[in-house]
Amino acid sequence: MDTSTYYDFGTAADRWGRAQQFFDAQEYVTAAGILEGLVAEVPEQVAPRLLLARAYYHSARLRKAETELLAVLERDPVEQYARLMLGRTLERQGRAADAGPHLRMAAALAGEFPDSV
Repeated sequence: MDTSTYYDFGTAADRWGRAQQFFDAQEYVTAAGILEGLVAEVPEQVAPRLLLARAYYHSARLRKAETELLAVLERDPVEQYARLMLGRTLERQGRAADAGPHLRMAAALAGEFPDSV
């Protein structure tokens, strides 16, 4: 079966559900293949883009994860999990200095503040 046909088969809701199932089964490359089409179809929606970033992260496609996370944060600057993930993604790329501000902001958005003020 042609994978692009499988990735595009069904309604957006069908594909979203299928992508979540593949993600849950740790089939991150397949989940990403489905999600790429969804994100192209509904670029303004944060949830498919965030799951796509997570699939990229778990399949070690870190630059792609970074790109999607930046797009999520452009749409929703206070999305705490996207901030945290972006920080972790940057750390995995050896970019600790770039990661720091995102990790601090994620902690603040989660209500975690340093004891010494």
